[in-house]
Amino acid sequence: MKIIVIDGQGGKIGRTVIDQLKKRFPEQELLAIGTNSIATSSMLKAGASQGATGENPILVASRDADIIIGPIAIVMADSLLGEITPAMANAVSASNAYKILIPTNRCNHYIAGCQAVSLSDAIQAVCDEVGRMLSL
Repeated sequence: MKIIVIDGQGGKIGRTVIDQLKKRFPEQELLAIGTNSIATSSMLKAGASQGATGENPILVASRDADIIIGPIAIVMADSLLGEITPAMANAVSASNAYKILIPTNRCNHYIAGCQAVSLSDAIQAVCDEVGRMLSL
């Protein structure tokens, strides 16, 4: 399965997701795509198999990804303080990949109905869902 993890800013969410996924599924390849080089570097240090930075890698990788993981902001144009371009948000949204989005009530949006959970609890839920998808 082709799993990509997308993150921006400092890459903390993506880094933590990759770290936890590698612990649970050590043989699974993970592609890290950062909206900037700091985010990409952070995810590579966490154990991503490959990494790329910027808009075009998101456009290309989203075409044939099986699973896309990232903060919910990756489907909202101009989010992450403007790091997510409209083309990036569209590519992720339009992808046939199964999307596992991590709710965050930041960057001028609020997800109604989502209870406030810690980042570690949200990432645990991500790993559980990836495990379910890998066993299908």
